[in-house]
Amino acid sequence: MADMKTAAYVCSGCGIGDRIDAKQLERIAQKEGKMQLVRGHEFLCSAEGVALIREDIAKEGVTHVAIAACSRRAKTDAFAFEGVAITRANLREGVIWSQPDTEDARELTQDMADDYVRMACAELKRMKVPAGNPDRGTSKRILVVGGGLSGMTAALAAAGAGYDVVIVEKQAALGGRAAQWHRRIPYRNPYDAPVETGIAELVAAAGAHPRIKVHVNATLAQTKGAPGRFSVSVCVEGGDRVTEEVGAIVQATGFTPYDIARLPELGGGTNPNVVDQAGLERLALEAAAKGEPIRRPSDGGEVKRVVFLQCAGQRDDSGAHLPYCSGHCCLTSIKQAMYFKDASPSIDTVVMYTDLRTPGLGEDFYRAGQARGILFTKGRASSVTADGALCKVAFRDLILDEDAAIDADLVVLATGMVANSGVNIDIPEEERQKMEVKPVSVLNLAYRQGPDMPQLKYGFTDSHFICFPYETRRTGIYAAGPVRRPMDMAQAAEDATGAALKAIQAVENAGLGRAAHPRVGDLSFPTARLEGCTQCKRCTVECPFGAIDEDEKRYPLFNESRCRRCGTCMGACPVRVISFENYSVDTVGNQIKAIDMPDEFSEKPRILVLACENDAYPALDMAAMSGAMYSAFVRVIPVRCLGSVNTIWITDALNGGWDGVMLMGCKKGDDYQCHFVKGSEMAAYRMSKTDDTLKQMGLETERVATYEVAITDVARVSQLINEYVAKIQEIGMSPMKGFA
Repeated sequence: MADMKTAAYVCSGCGIGDRIDAKQLERIAQKEGKMQLVRGHEFLCSAEGVALIREDIAKEGVTHVAIAACSRRAKTDAFAFEGVAITRANLREGVIWSQPDTEDARELTQDMADDYVRMACAELKRMKVPAGNPDRGTSKRILVVGGGLSGMTAALAAAGAGYDVVIVEKQAALGGRAAQWHRRIPYRNPYDAPVETGIAELVAAAGAHPRIKVHVNATLAQTKGAPGRFSVSVCVEGGDRVTEEVGAIVQATGFTPYDIARLPELGGGTNPNVVDQAGLERLALEAAAKGEPIRRPSDGGEVKRVVFLQCAGQRDDSGAHLPYCSGHCCLTSIKQAMYFKDASPSIDTVVMYTDLRTPGLGEDFYRAGQARGILFTKGRASSVTADGALCKVAFRDLILDEDAAIDADLVVLATGMVANSGVNIDIPEEERQKMEVKPVSVLNLAYRQGPDMPQLKYGFTDSHFICFPYETRRTGIYAAGPVRRPMDMAQAAEDATGAALKAIQAVENAGLGRAAHPRVGDLSFPTARLEGCTQCKRCTVECPFGAIDEDEKRYPLFNESRCRRCGTCMGACPVRVISFENYSVDTVGNQIKAIDMPDEFSEKPRILVLACENDAYPALDMAAMSGAMYSAFVRVIPVRCLGSVNTIWITDALNGGWDGVMLMGCKKGDDYQCHFVKGSEMAAYRMSKTDDTLKQMGLETERVATYEVAITDVARVSQLINEYVAKIQEIGMSPMKGFA
């Protein structure tokens, strides 16, 4: 800290100087903020303004920079100065654009700007210059688990970009499930007929590529380490172990068709002439190899009519089967119906559906099927029974609203996809042991939080589906293909390419000691003051990404390369010993204490808003950009995630005379939107315990409120603030004013 030199730069451009007294802000930064160097500029993000800051860093030895100008979300490239600590005071979006341009509002607008400068200076003095992760990645090799379509596509994409790749495939050869298919759904113009799978070409390309190493008949015995330095023990054929050092991992372990035997009412597992879509592909391959048409499995008889039953064991709301749609099944049934039409146009092909789903250019394929004579009937099958060599399909005609039946030589059940995700670590071990079919680990992670990646409730790997779908909750490990969500071959290939690009990004960031998504490039990482640690293990349990283990003395052991820099551990720590160099209990706490607090007779309440930087804070910026006005009585502090909010901030704010505290975070629950998965959920749980604290302080429980705010809530966010401020004004000023 002895070498710290602070500087504040106040911009008067973009109308800031027309609305507020910029010179007053400079005086506040110098006298109250104790900044060692203060400069004003009329256009700080211009080449001249940026050069001014760079010159001070180079010649004046400035190490800590406070920029009072636009939002921290704007001009990030212009104000990206390496080797210094930087904070931003939001005068444009956060003050002049969110307040009316009237003479009556001028005083309150100036008050806001003054406080934001005070807060920036207070934060800056508690910040350190991030040094970057000392345990930087040394390997840029990429491991792909699974050698099917997704795995080979990911491997070839990474290898084509110049990265060495290791494929681990548990079967005896590459190809995966798609190698067992006769044809695939068309994926390019003219979308009118099934096409070759292309799997043989992919297998040949992967096997011949000089940058791709392949292990078949192999599984992962153990995976330990972190991005840039994973050490993977591979159990190869014969039981030997091979260690592969890799920088990132793509899990492309595919899917298993839903067990047809669980559908006995539809003949599944009991009638040989009832098969699933995978079974029909096998029949088609065998028939093609013999140069014959597809025949009835029971006796080899001629197939004159085939019935495809859609949504067999899926889209089920009874709880007995899969509740979701697997996406590809309708188009797959059309493809398979064309197998029969190709053999003989006289074969009756009936696709029975409740809702037919042919997204995108799949509609052209559907039209082609109609033109080929495939019959589509809206019905719901209730049973399939044997009638001699035939199958009798009983169903409810959903158009005529009556019961009916149809005979068929062959029935094909469109069952769903079950992800090959491995062990669901959210299910307790004792419950897993009671399962009829015990899950087998895929990755065998040597992580405190379990051997595989966290899953969604249907078994697919957990990720932020909207913002960064390939991410999982294990940093540097990416999911691709049907293990992530149900999809067809074209979608799986695109998915695999995206995952390969994310893996490349991970190894490059790890080599530079930088964070992964969403705080890409962040050099900070958490540290703990162990002499104050109580070994409560909240940080190790609550970390959404398994980044914290325990050392031999049971203290938290941070794996910096796994860390996403969300700060959930910091928010969880009851003794406040966890911090980042540039984000800590003190950096936020200092801001809370820095404002000029009006007395209780001024009728100027102060509302603290702790806003998630991923959704709520951008929504506030965009609200201001759109012209929405909100109360001048709020002071907004962006936080990395609502999960990083430590309850001491709430206590300090209320003790310091703040009249209310608003927490704005992302949506939680099964359909969560939190960029750090559990942050909003953890914050809501912690805040649920503040009522007792408020009552002990003699304060109303309404003085602390938590809201879910999406990035699209541009119109709603200003309304939330104004309604909450009105509620606080109705309750009255805090009795804690003057006692801080």
